[in-house]
Amino acid sequence: MKINMNMDTGTAMASNMWVAFDKDREHLESKYHKANEPFDIKAQQRRYLHRNAKGNGYEFDPTTGLSDEEMEKGLEALYSSLKDAPHSVAKARAVEYVLDHTRIDVNAQDYFIGIYSWGRVIQKPFVDKWHHEVFTEKLPPETRSFVEKANKACTMDIYMDYDHSVPSWDSIFSLGFRGILERAEQYRERNSKIAPLTPEQEAYFDSISIAYNAILRFLNRVYEYALTCKHDKAKKVAACIKRLHDGKPQNTYDMLQLIFLYHMFSETIDCLQTRSLGHGLDAALYPYFQNDLQNKTYTEEELHEYIAYFLMQFSAMGSFAGQPFYMGGTGEKGESLINDASYALLDVYDRLGIFNPKIQIKVNYNTPQKIIDKAMDMIRRNHNSLVFVCEPGIYKAMMSEGLTYTEARTFDLKGCYDWAVRGCETSTMPIWLNDLKPMPLVFNNGVDTITGETVGMKTGEVESFKTFDDFYHAFIAQYEYVHDGAMQAANTFEKYLDYVSPVSLFSGASESSLQKMKDGYAYGSKYNNTAILHTGFANAVDSLMAVKYLVFDQKVTTLAELKLALEKDWVGYEKLRQQALKCPHKFGNNDPETDIYAAGFSRYIAMKENMMPNGRGGFYKSAMHGFYRYIWFAPSTEATPDGRKKGDELSKNASPVMGMDKQGVTALIHSVMKMEPSLYTEDFCLDVMLHSSACEGSDGLAAMNAVLQTYMKSDGMAIQFNVFSLDTLYDAKDHPEKYKNLQVRVCGWNVLWNNLSRAEQENYILRCENVKD
Repeated sequence: MKINMNMDTGTAMASNMWVAFDKDREHLESKYHKANEPFDIKAQQRRYLHRNAKGNGYEFDPTTGLSDEEMEKGLEALYSSLKDAPHSVAKARAVEYVLDHTRIDVNAQDYFIGIYSWGRVIQKPFVDKWHHEVFTEKLPPETRSFVEKANKACTMDIYMDYDHSVPSWDSIFSLGFRGILERAEQYRERNSKIAPLTPEQEAYFDSISIAYNAILRFLNRVYEYALTCKHDKAKKVAACIKRLHDGKPQNTYDMLQLIFLYHMFSETIDCLQTRSLGHGLDAALYPYFQNDLQNKTYTEEELHEYIAYFLMQFSAMGSFAGQPFYMGGTGEKGESLINDASYALLDVYDRLGIFNPKIQIKVNYNTPQKIIDKAMDMIRRNHNSLVFVCEPGIYKAMMSEGLTYTEARTFDLKGCYDWAVRGCETSTMPIWLNDLKPMPLVFNNGVDTITGETVGMKTGEVESFKTFDDFYHAFIAQYEYVHDGAMQAANTFEKYLDYVSPVSLFSGASESSLQKMKDGYAYGSKYNNTAILHTGFANAVDSLMAVKYLVFDQKVTTLAELKLALEKDWVGYEKLRQQALKCPHKFGNNDPETDIYAAGFSRYIAMKENMMPNGRGGFYKSAMHGFYRYIWFAPSTEATPDGRKKGDELSKNASPVMGMDKQGVTALIHSVMKMEPSLYTEDFCLDVMLHSSACEGSDGLAAMNAVLQTYMKSDGMAIQFNVFSLDTLYDAKDHPEKYKNLQVRVCGWNVLWNNLSRAEQENYILRCENVKD
């Protein structure tokens, strides 16, 4: 198949399809919440998904199901009637209730069905109550106290995580919903013949049966409703839903509808995020894509049309951190898996001009230059919701865990840029550490000055330290105290994952779960692992270097005076703060001394975490990725020796402090590579900012590609770009009305410039000012 692409604009050639789509677009954008009304971004930050309190963007046929208020009352009554039932059965009944009673829609302006009750309506009446029960009644008092103090002080963010799963898409695609149900019933019968099932095992199989039978009833209800609709799209929707009710998908449209449906059932009803759309969306679609064209089931234009309507579902939903899917990879014979569907997905995505869903591109030395150039061109045109994920470094990281090459080669990408063994691994993320917080704990002898609580250990009064080694030992001791306490707490509460939120849909699709007869997210995977994520790494390194340089090397101040300056948030100590900010030893500049400490601290973190046993029969994995904690932790992190004031944002991912990398991108990469990215077995990402002038024309593409290739050759794993003109950022700050569509790549997803706080905007401007062409 030939892809018609104009490299100057990066868009597919105009067609009649786009004329029709553009007429439907306004409706699609308002499917989940009204596009012309302010979107509650703060609520999105808190809950990541969930719809606006005002409900859907348009009304559904009230004869098809319950209103929000009726659904809420019905679920509360259901919870009361199921208080004595096993939680797996009770939650499956809740999913069933939603599917049986939610309003539905088959719309003349959409190829994908509408589910009215998509806002995790079972979370409050079921999951939240069980969560509260665990943390108030089942956890030891010392664990509960540690979690409460740690979260309040922002030494970490620690909680039960249900946000980073990838289902066994291969099973979903090859079996369909009915096939998954039938396979589960076969496992039940087979295992019951070997030995009588325990009550827990009976409940496990009951929950899968309840949930998947409810899905089949729901699909039949949608099918029958579609038959009553008279518009042109209804016939196609009805035929598609009928095929998915009866068996597995038959064509590209079926596949897209199936992926959308499973996502809606799992993430928005069963409360378990679905952090990838297929084991590579392009690889999943390609056989159907190819077959549809050869058999003339659909034209190329029709396939692009279905992709456009599919992608718009996730754009309209507006998940705060973005809905990810990945493309590319390497096949059994070492070939690239980039295919015609890959180009089609990028073409349509580019034409839509959206930034959600977000795209991860697996790259290797076999990746076609054409796809890399296309993605780079999109990025330099401010369509930068793409991240490059480098396979060679990830292979090394995964095989260091004892995994086979095949398991490493076929890894799933999920979340922002983390990875897992395909169909065999759940890797939760319950611990997000503030790597900088141990620094003020050193200065205050283990006391958090924000809350007044002792959250660290007694390492002695800072004024008593005679050498930098004394100070460094105290920092490591504080770090270890916080870190080890986090692991102990997670080991305790993660044992209750399947008590708080058992996941029948995920379990039914997982053959490992069926074999073990245990909840797929909690204990039932082959690898039941736990990740620890890090924020503020560069701040911690820069603070260590500032103490060493200012106090012990240059002796321009003392620990006592520095402590006083930090207590006063640098007020009255501006000269000293400027000396701290201008310290020559800043991470990200290829400074040998700084990089020794960065590399040592990095290895210390990874060695403490990787392969340590967790509470679910798996092990810990280390991740240099902090999500939005670089903002969330800031108000509760005191002033620090690197010149940072209380409330200033922390460094993110493996990146330098904003504005402190002043020697260019090559120096930055050299510093980061000394951290040995492959030590991080869950994920590792570098944020790179480039001037738009350096990315123009063919030379600009070559320069961007050189950065990617250098990073990959040094075992770098994930890398994402912002390409900005400083003049544009200045103007956007002063005239936001002119830049409503200006995108910024943050910590794994894109946001609009106008949705950033003024402080965040200033930090991007600062970094852009200091980045060399």
